[in-house]
Amino acid sequence: MSLNPVFTLQSSSLSWHKQPVLNVLDLHIHAGEKVAILGKSGAGKTILLHSLHQQAPESTALCGQALGLVSSLSVFHNIYMGQLDKHHFLYNLANLIHPFKQQIKTIKPLAENLGLSDCLFKDAASLSGGQQQRVALGRALFQNKMVFLGDEPVSAVDEIQSETLLEFIMSAHQTVILALHSIDLALRFCDRIIGLKNGEIELDCPTRETSAEQLRALYLD
Repeated sequence: MSLNPVFTLQSSSLSWHKQPVLNVLDLHIHAGEKVAILGKSGAGKTILLHSLHQQAPESTALCGQALGLVSSLSVFHNIYMGQLDKHHFLYNLANLIHPFKQQIKTIKPLAENLGLSDCLFKDAASLSGGQQQRVALGRALFQNKMVFLGDEPVSAVDEIQSETLLEFIMSAHQTVILALHSIDLALRFCDRIIGLKNGEIELDCPTRETSAEQLRALYLD
């Protein structure tokens, strides 16, 4: 684990639409950590993830709850958008009109890992909610960043798919920070748990030092 943290919050307060959400946070996350952020809806998981992303946007891929897909474009093109900034405008335009074979070759294995190979050239609008979430996940993964930030990135898929996708996310990134509602997935896939409650960090400990019963208390009034 790196001595220098990738993300740092010191006595930080975070607000959403000018309304205070999290107060006086002290937090350090190092390279190589796999972190789950748990807490009830509205506890501040999303604002915390966005705050972390703002610290290092060049090295982090953020997969948010707002999928941000272009519904009229294909799965291929929506995933490709993860690397729009790596190519010239004219290259991107040409690839939009007639996808380059090399880009198809690059994206196809990723689509297969996400269970999207059969709909690679279907419009995003024609897909189910679970498929659309996987497209948004694919776009984030295609950025090939060292850090992955996911805000409920597998909430719209079934349990088996959730496990497969989380295994893929973990293997593809050195550092992973996930906002989750599933205590079971957090305990199985992450080595550190951060629990939010009442505007504060209620819990921050290695996964091996906590239990499902302790984590359920985060969701009780």
